Amino acid sequence: IGDINPDEVIPNSVKKIINSLTYFIVENEKIARNYIKSVCPEKNQDDLNIFIIKESQKEEEYYTLLDPCLNGINVGLISDAGCPNVADPGSNIISLAHTKKIQTTPLVGPSSILLAIMGSGLNGNNFAFNGYLPIDKTEKKAKIKFLEKVSQKRNQSQIFIETPYRNNKMLEDLLKTLSDNTKLCIASSLTTSDESIITKSINQWRKGKYLIDKKPTIFIIHKY
Repeated sequence: IGDINPDEVIPNSVKKIINSLTYFIVENEKIARNYIKSVCPEKNQDDLNIFIIKESQKEEEYYTLLDPCLNGINVGLISDAGCPNVADPGSNIISLAHTKKIQTTPLVGPSSILLAIMGSGLNGNNFAFNGYLPIDKTEKKAKIKFLEKVSQKRNQSQIFIETPYRNNKMLEDLLKTLSDNTKLCIASSLTTSDESIITKSINQWRKGKYLIDKKPTIFIIHKY
């Protein structure tokens, strides 16, 4: 996320693997090529074989993408941001690899979900990622209250995201809906120079003004 030196977030061992690969399965070709170039600037882009994968694709549409592996050629799976199969596409292709008895090797890289829970001070031993909440106002309020109850009942941190331009509205809805003593962590622009991770009670959040509009953000709530 953001314009950051890959040396700060990508281990050298991963860079070596990326540099050795010519076959990649990606979400978006332009983003993937830019990422590969930033990590391995001397790598010849003309040598890359790029294949696109989407969550909506049917199995028969990507069934041949792993054929290079069957011929002894390694294939890399790249997400636009984050880690494949962690709140990102990838589960289908990874499941297919297991079906074909192809070894899968997860590589270390920043995941905003894990970074947020690490820096939140909330329960990192028991948490759930819920993706996006409903857009409908009534449904969203009901979902927020539901997650708050689940959090208290299970002692489980509840993680979710929002489209960046709706962040301020999400914060407004959370402040209106959640109980005073419920903890809320807002983690924005992770791994960038503008990174911010703040955890407060809802009552404390209500006393200040915060603008998180257009910043990639993770929300975490926990009611003890």
